[in-house]
Amino acid sequence: MIEQPEESPGFLLWHLTLRWQREVAAALKPLDLTHVQFVLLASAWWLNSHDQQPTQAALAAHAGTDVKMTSQVIRTLERKGLITRDVDAADTRARRLVVTAAGTNLAPRAIEVVETVDRALLQPLTPNAARAFIDGLYQLQPAAGSTDSRQAQQPTPGR
Repeated sequence: MIEQPEESPGFLLWHLTLRWQREVAAALKPLDLTHVQFVLLASAWWLNSHDQQPTQAALAAHAGTDVKMTSQVIRTLERKGLITRDVDAADTRARRLVVTAAGTNLAPRAIEVVETVDRALLQPLTPNAARAFIDGLYQLQPAAGSTDSRQAQQPTPGR
């Protein structure tokens, strides 16, 4: 049994996650984006840049967010002029998400802001330790399509 909370990986991850979320939120504030707005805008931008126009459900799956919350946040991004929800020609009930010119301008800037926070978070680690940390996080992710978090993906060489 663990003697001290600081020996618990969950306790340490919880505190690190809280710190990272606070730093990301502060960094995104000048861009007028919340953390979840950033995640959904950046994900939609990335998918659009790879010739995909996701539905809200597909974007939620890609980003790992709740579908209902995603819908609410997409409406906010639409009001801000960063995303449009276009009717799908094949299924008029579905909406395809397209990042606007303003969103296309903002997304890479916001990604750089968040990557700066990420680099600062890992800065105390040696380059090898940072790589090992990232590889470990990758290995702990569930396999694509799996609901069992114990089924880890194998890291891609050089990743």
